[in-house]
Amino acid sequence: MSGALVVYGLNNHRKQPQFAITSMSEDEPYDRDRRSFLRTLGALGAAAGIGGVAGATPGRQPGPKEDELLVGVEPTASVSAAASTVESATPSDTSVVHRNETLGYLAVRVPGSEASSESSTASGIRAQSGVAYVEENATYHAFLTPDDPQYGQQYAPQQVNAPSAWDTTLGSEGVTIAVVDQGTDYTHPDLSARFGSEDGCDFVDDDGDPAPNAASENHGTHVSGIAAATTDNGTGVAGMSDCTLLSVRVLGGGGGGSLSDIADGIQWAADQGADIINMSLGGGGYSQTLKDAVSYALSNGTLPICAAGNSGQRGVAYPAKYSECVAVGALDQNENLASFSQYGPDLDVVAPGVDVLSTVPGGSYERLSGTSMACPATSGVAALGLSANPGLSAEELRSQLQDTAVDVGLGEEKQGDGRVDAANIVGDGGGGDPTASLTVSPTDPAVDETVSVDASGSSDDGTIASYEWAFGDGATATGVTASHAYGAAGEYTVELTVTDDDGNTATATETVTVSDDGGGEYPAWDPETVYTQGDRVTYDGKVWEAQWWTQGTEPSSEANVWEMVEDDDPSTDCSGIPSWDGTTVYTDGDEVVFEGTLWRAKWWTRGTEPATSAPVWEMLGDCQGSQ
Repeated sequence: MSGALVVYGLNNHRKQPQFAITSMSEDEPYDRDRRSFLRTLGALGAAAGIGGVAGATPGRQPGPKEDELLVGVEPTASVSAAASTVESATPSDTSVVHRNETLGYLAVRVPGSEASSESSTASGIRAQSGVAYVEENATYHAFLTPDDPQYGQQYAPQQVNAPSAWDTTLGSEGVTIAVVDQGTDYTHPDLSARFGSEDGCDFVDDDGDPAPNAASENHGTHVSGIAAATTDNGTGVAGMSDCTLLSVRVLGGGGGGSLSDIADGIQWAADQGADIINMSLGGGGYSQTLKDAVSYALSNGTLPICAAGNSGQRGVAYPAKYSECVAVGALDQNENLASFSQYGPDLDVVAPGVDVLSTVPGGSYERLSGTSMACPATSGVAALGLSANPGLSAEELRSQLQDTAVDVGLGEEKQGDGRVDAANIVGDGGGGDPTASLTVSPTDPAVDETVSVDASGSSDDGTIASYEWAFGDGATATGVTASHAYGAAGEYTVELTVTDDDGNTATATETVTVSDDGGGEYPAWDPETVYTQGDRVTYDGKVWEAQWWTQGTEPSSEANVWEMVEDDDPSTDCSGIPSWDGTTVYTDGDEVVFEGTLWRAKWWTRGTEPATSAPVWEMLGDCQGSQ
């Protein structure tokens, strides 16, 4: 097991993941004629390589690859050159067996004792020019938890309000969910209509057939059925959506798969234009290879949605923990967090994941539990949202998914933004009016003072296409933010108009009162606040204006950063205040009049004129009374 980083769900101490017993034997055939034909085609195509992924080296075993290290290549280096460098710098029993030009990494087979990121071989590779990182080709597993059936009918679609969403859309065939998993039985009567001209790709056996090898490999088929089993066809169960499926086989018969196969599968799915990648799998810690893969997917418009993990512990598993992914926890039928579901600050949403009825190979159906089941429920809901509003980007789809989730009262760490809701995301998926929101600062400027406006608080169920500003004096502007200076005192109405991609509009207004001297109340000076040129504050009953950037400098100091522009303090009545005398000793708080201005001593002084630059005197203002 050297080099393997494995998470096994609830039975973490066992050496094999636990699965529910299927209704078919492992050897029972299902549509073998079609599978054999596709395997022949796949074997012919595998040698050509797939989208920047070099064909597998002969003899490279399918499934987990615990005798391999993954070597990341610097962005400025060539993957081919790095492969040559690594091979020349390592012992003869070490060889490069796989390379991915797009994600920029190599797989290197090493002796079993050296298949650790801390081994001498890893250290030697890490020291080579062009190498960014070295990590183990860890094993990831399906996040499935077995359980006996407890209910005689589906509850998951109802729990996320899918039937209400189906009144608007059953899902578009133009939206594709890539199921990166154990392979999907695309001949299943409830799934066959969901596959287009491309069934998928197999990264385990590299034979071109993305179906599982045996009926006991049921995880991917079960996941696919939750996301997109055909609805309203008089057969079996109803999936969340009638969107298109793409089977990406990266896990083998034991439910495990290598990190490199998973990364390659993610990249391939994104390159095929998948809108959503469902990953009901995980294990191990942080992997730069996998991080690069999900980043690649998101940057290419594909939203990764991942199971949070089944250990029941605080802390979300990888890959769900990556910021690029939507991390999904599991609820039971009563909307309590499932006992096995991982949780924590990185959890984004929750969905039904206990005793979920769905498809399994050979045309059958079973109930399974796990965050593996909650994940495709979320993917299906997201697919409905994208079907209702196909203009959403991957980032916008993620925002809609989380913003429309329902609070089920579990607290943020155990529900994230809440339970996903199909009716909400479809209802908010497009067609409604936008909401206009603006901020104006300041609202009581002086003539010619710059006023800044910001519409970033505006929102829409789709996309806001334009922002238009009218400042009330004939001036206009466009954009999320803008600025304007009024040339005359008076009261003006700033109006914002936002228009969404459906042509719907909304407006919001704010009143601005312009005065000759800025008017209004100014904030008290705060030593913690950063002030810039033109900012005004009150200090010791006076109004001061900053001449440039400052923080922590008192307005009454001798520094030239502040200029007094207004004096409202009646204490500048100088009646009874003595004139400064060069022979008198003054101490803290003593006040004097010097050249028509009132001054206060800040500490002991004698002979120092108040008008000098010495900081001992504080100017209080011009005298308004007689001595």
